[in-house]
Amino acid sequence: MEHCINCGRELTFNEIGAHKKFVSRASTSFLCKTCLARKLDVTEELIDRKIEGFKKQGCTLFV
Repeated sequence: MEHCINCGRELTFNEIGAHKKFVSRASTSFLCKTCLARKLDVTEELIDRKIEGFKKQGCTLFV
């Protein structure tokens, strides 16, 4: 199981997908949603809304 490189929290599949989508698909280490939101200076709710939108479009980075 992967862990956040900033806080050490265990990551979900969608958190890994969000990092790949918003930072780099080539990433091999990832941030949790909280740390990613802080890094991107957005809310966690915005990330959730974006994930839902990408899921509806059929993006395979999210379940």
